[in-house]
Amino acid sequence: MANEKSKILILVEGEKTDYKLMEHLLSVYGISDSHEIVSYGTNIYTLYNEMFRDGDPASIDILQNLKEHERDVNQKKLFDERYTDVLLIFDLDPQDPKFSSEKILEMLSFFVESSDMGKLYLNYPMVEAFYHMKNIPDEDYNGYIATLEELRQHKYKERVNRENRNHNYRKFAVTKEECNMVIRQNIKKAWLLAGKEYLSDDIVQMLPNDVDILKIQLRNIKEHEMISVLCTCAFYIANYNPALLA
Repeated sequence: MANEKSKILILVEGEKTDYKLMEHLLSVYGISDSHEIVSYGTNIYTLYNEMFRDGDPASIDILQNLKEHERDVNQKKLFDERYTDVLLIFDLDPQDPKFSSEKILEMLSFFVESSDMGKLYLNYPMVEAFYHMKNIPDEDYNGYIATLEELRQHKYKERVNRENRNHNYRKFAVTKEECNMVIRQNIKKAWLLAGKEYLSDDIVQMLPNDVDILKIQLRNIKEHEMISVLCTCAFYIANYNPALLA
């Protein structure tokens, strides 16, 4: 994806944690100049209603849809720009009353190409997963899960704050080397969830299939009322240029 002429729009769900995380990653890897981060201000199920309820999301211009949703007059101008790629970064939030396995599968199957309709990255259960490590690397990370009960009670974010190595997100993974370790550990966990061994650093083999991971997570939600902690928005760095993780 790396290209000197790239102009990439990153749509994040919220104005705080996910915005700051992507801002931090782009800065650490020296690719901020070609990216524009915008907060959507609401969750993925609202986006579904706006783009999929009439049955043909391909007929909707996502940038114009976002422009109509945007209340800030100055921000609206951003959606009139031309972008080579569009990224959508959202939380699965299985505790949300509007959560639907069918809807989320439909969205992830549709948003697969950043240079076309956009590329969707789902965080499990939410973006705080990036910070859910007591060390870098964390030898126990593969076993971390979040239960539906703690998500319904809004306890997961408190748990991450408590278990985070620094108890302060701004002090966590501040260097490229540490970011590399966090991202690689999430990639390896994704392969573990997919039931396959992480064998290669080649970009073709670096990331497992998004839909496969989602199906496994949805099955765990249905059968066990839990979800494996996994941050996939950080996978964008590998998609952009795998050499950055060297």
